[in-house]
Amino acid sequence: MSLPPSKPTRRSPRNPIRTLAAIAVVLWSIQILNVGLFDSRLVLQGIYPRQIEGLQGIFWAPLLHGNFGHLLANTLPLLTLGGLIMLGKAEDFWPVTIVSGLTSGFGTWLIGAPNSVHVGASGVVFGYFGYLLLRGYFDRSVFAVTSSVLVIIFYGSFLWGVLPNQPGVSWEGHLFGFLGGCLAAWLLSKSARGSA
Repeated sequence: MSLPPSKPTRRSPRNPIRTLAAIAVVLWSIQILNVGLFDSRLVLQGIYPRQIEGLQGIFWAPLLHGNFGHLLANTLPLLTLGGLIMLGKAEDFWPVTIVSGLTSGFGTWLIGAPNSVHVGASGVVFGYFGYLLLRGYFDRSVFAVTSSVLVIIFYGSFLWGVLPNQPGVSWEGHLFGFLGGCLAAWLLSKSARGSA
């Protein structure tokens, strides 16, 4: 007995919105608790370069922010760039997030300034930026190339963030997050070509 061909399932556009909204709620809830209950001491769980105990911060740093202004500055690009990733290839969102976060964290731990602590989701944001830039090169689809062009137009100034030119800004996290996003774009495109 032969079965009729199954209809391709369409992704609900609400799922990416729910995911991004949940991430925003988690980040803002943590910051509210940090300020309201912990007197901003949660930032002490960030990355301490080249200190063994500072390695745990690689996992916590993207969830922590120095103040509400810091979190606000990361929220909009996180939602915008993360949304672009999901609109293109929703299944790439979490691998890009993880690779960018880990690469940013380890890179910061390796070369960050001594006696400093690094927190913030900007490493992941720069990872999204790097991924979207290179996805157009590797993927060559109309959507991927258009996304790359839009990212250059609206977020091209991000490239200045990977340079050590702003006191108090973790350029190390930005640089390695960007490299992590580029790495994710290459790995995921290679995986897609291998499975084709």
